[in-house]
Amino acid sequence: MQYQLITTNAQLTKVCEMAQQQPAVALDTEFVRTRTLSPHLGLIQLYDGHQLVLIDPIAIEDMSPFVSLMEDESVVKVLHSCSEDIETFLAAFDTVPRPVFDTQFAASILGLGPSLGYAKLVELLCEVSLDKGESRTDWIARPLREAQLSYAANDVLYLLPCYHNLVSKINAAGKLDWVYQEIELLIGKKRSRMPEDFAYLLIKNNWRLNSEQLTVLQALAAWRLARAREKDIALNFVFKELHLFEAAQIMPASKSALSRLHGLSPQSARRYGDKIVSMVEEARERFSTTPEALRLPVVKRLIDVPNYKKTLASLKVISENIAKENDVALEVIASKKQLNQLLKWYWFAVDDTRVLGLEPDVLCGWRKPLFQPHVEKLLGDPPSA
Repeated sequence: MQYQLITTNAQLTKVCEMAQQQPAVALDTEFVRTRTLSPHLGLIQLYDGHQLVLIDPIAIEDMSPFVSLMEDESVVKVLHSCSEDIETFLAAFDTVPRPVFDTQFAASILGLGPSLGYAKLVELLCEVSLDKGESRTDWIARPLREAQLSYAANDVLYLLPCYHNLVSKINAAGKLDWVYQEIELLIGKKRSRMPEDFAYLLIKNNWRLNSEQLTVLQALAAWRLARAREKDIALNFVFKELHLFEAAQIMPASKSALSRLHGLSPQSARRYGDKIVSMVEEARERFSTTPEALRLPVVKRLIDVPNYKKTLASLKVISENIAKENDVALEVIASKKQLNQLLKWYWFAVDDTRVLGLEPDVLCGWRKPLFQPHVEKLLGDPPSA
């Protein structure tokens, strides 16, 4: 099917008005995020069964017709592995499509395989082999070549037929709500923002630091995240995570002491050296004047909790039983990461799920009625917020 490149407001309005007359539309995005914190939208692909279009958001001044389509809940939005697309829509428009049918998650429910790629799904359901040769395109650059545009169009051309194949089977299995609720859970995560004072929770090996070093890491991580957000720079292009951790570990008192940070570039040392040293000094002063009972507690690890392995094993058995009862693969029900998320939320006073204002995955959406009775029997009543 021949695609149409949409570059004007009038064209976009016509396309979106027609799409809103359909029960479902296939969507995809192409974006660039190499040195930036947020993805930069370069192209939107749309196929509604009648029109196959590539929307150029760089050329079009008013994208409100597309936003209206995204927010029209009478039209199902079909995407594949939509996590990055959701993030891209949020960055570009501060809104997301609803409702979303994610074909990757639907395929996993039906036992076609975990984390199935789009090309593999199309091969399985449509018996078509797709060329992925243009996946490294700079989608912000203009003009885009014909090969790039054709590649982008194929990313939605077969998505709608895949949806029609999957949705009938999902309906027959009585699990359509699972698909929609899974993406609502994902949207909640993508909308949440880590408070800058808790950014240190995401730094690897933070558990190795004592309370004073952790206070320094807290200050450094908060500064890095704030600057990344302000300038839209990827975190490691502000200051590498390894250097952040090492600075907290050695607590340099001078710019010359920064030479002990392995691989720190002279450019980073010149640009941020004074700032790092100043923040270290301020954090250490704050630590020394804070009563011991109010100091930052060291980061705990699940592996250090005496009954962790036994409890995790019990949760795995619960997950396996739920999977069998619902005739789905275990990885659909809960991963080890999701079970660990639950235990941190129950056992630790500070964890990244709680500070984001979220609840554990297994106690949200379609999983909640399946897990909650078993979890409360094993772990007790949920902790207070």
